[in-house]
Amino acid sequence: MFANKRLGKELSKIQQSLPPGIDFVTAPDFKQWEMDIRVLDSNPLYLDQTYRLRFRFSTNYPIEAPEVTFIPLSQPRRTIPIHPHIYSNGIICLDLLGSQGWSPVQNVESVCMSLQSMLTGNTKNERPPGDEEFVRRNTQRPRDIRFVYEDSSV
Repeated sequence: MFANKRLGKELSKIQQSLPPGIDFVTAPDFKQWEMDIRVLDSNPLYLDQTYRLRFRFSTNYPIEAPEVTFIPLSQPRRTIPIHPHIYSNGIICLDLLGSQGWSPVQNVESVCMSLQSMLTGNTKNERPPGDEEFVRRNTQRPRDIRFVYEDSSV
């Protein structure tokens, strides 16, 4: 119940205004939303690219972080960005999305801004170490993965 009330307020705000480079796509219900983000600077890794994010909310939101992943699309064309903290299946290794880094004051907009910032500051055109193995073997939902957050340089 509380999750729906909070998400209703967020949705109203998002539909009125969002920061540059963040676009609302769809929210068919209070379980799953999609947003597009763009990097606004001239970072050549992400120039002229738009990326689709899928947010999945539990009934414990905002106490519990949403499950956020990048998703590929063919129309309109959306790829998964190459970044040392983004796996090729769209799973994001970011402390903000884990139980240790999440705070109920965060919201969909702030998560999108954090991901924009993460991409903007990146200079490495590479996937996380062990990407292929992780993608092949992982059967867990993103929220159930216990990442170790060691690299704050990207």
